[in-house]
Amino acid sequence: MKNNHLVSIVIPTLNSESTLEKCLDSVNNQKYSTFEIIVVDGGSDDKTIKIADKFGVKLINANVKSMTKQTNIGAFQSKGDYIYRLDSDVVLSPNVVGECVKKCELENCNAVATYWGPETSISFWAKVRKLEKDSYKYDIHRNVARFYQKNVYMEIGGYNEDLVSGEDYDIQNRIIEKNYKICFAKSEGFHLGEPKSIIEIINSNYRYGKTVIHFLRYNKTKGIKQMGPFRKSLFKNWENFLRNPILTIGFLIYYFLIYFATFLGILHSLIKPNRGFQ
Repeated sequence: MKNNHLVSIVIPTLNSESTLEKCLDSVNNQKYSTFEIIVVDGGSDDKTIKIADKFGVKLINANVKSMTKQTNIGAFQSKGDYIYRLDSDVVLSPNVVGECVKKCELENCNAVATYWGPETSISFWAKVRKLEKDSYKYDIHRNVARFYQKNVYMEIGGYNEDLVSGEDYDIQNRIIEKNYKICFAKSEGFHLGEPKSIIEIINSNYRYGKTVIHFLRYNKTKGIKQMGPFRKSLFKNWENFLRNPILTIGFLIYYFLIYFATFLGILHSLIKPNRGFQ
């Protein structure tokens, strides 16, 4: 397939110096070559801006510490036929962008979910998370689209800027409600921003828990199912857990910790209500 369609790759950043260079290298190594890179920075005080400048990307100094707002800013200033929201701590395999375009052009997909698996070399907990995340790769309610036809993205209004946690579920739900077709790419990426300790797991999920209520206000019944602990994909892939007993024990510990920390965050938000978007 010819590289006829411009893809706008929008990367929100905030103090992303530890991973951004690897992320941008992986974008430049894509076999599909017709793309623009838009880095939307939220006010970094490390080397993020310097790294972005080195790669010659379109840099927008938004100074807004909100991934949803940063993504929309980049998307609204993009020139592409497609928008790909890419996290600054993700490394793509070379075929990802091309496969997403092919899915849309040849299979009439309106959005494509690309799987970003945890980089297992980072920690034991990254291995545990990969065991879990692998179960969701082809689950439309868990592995959400991040590659969109631009007209679809604009029609649904992009990301909900009121949200911190669940923003990816929210946009997926709105795409499904509009009866747009979502496809899955086989090509993968690798997520570098994995937890290295139990403390990191607790802190991150406590922080997200404080904003879950906002997500549920927009996504009531469906949101409860998406955020809840009972997930069909885990049961469908039970053999993977049996083959990895040590990781399965770690998963049970991890699963308890994320929901315990999330519950504490929700409790905090109910006792001391605040929007907490930043």
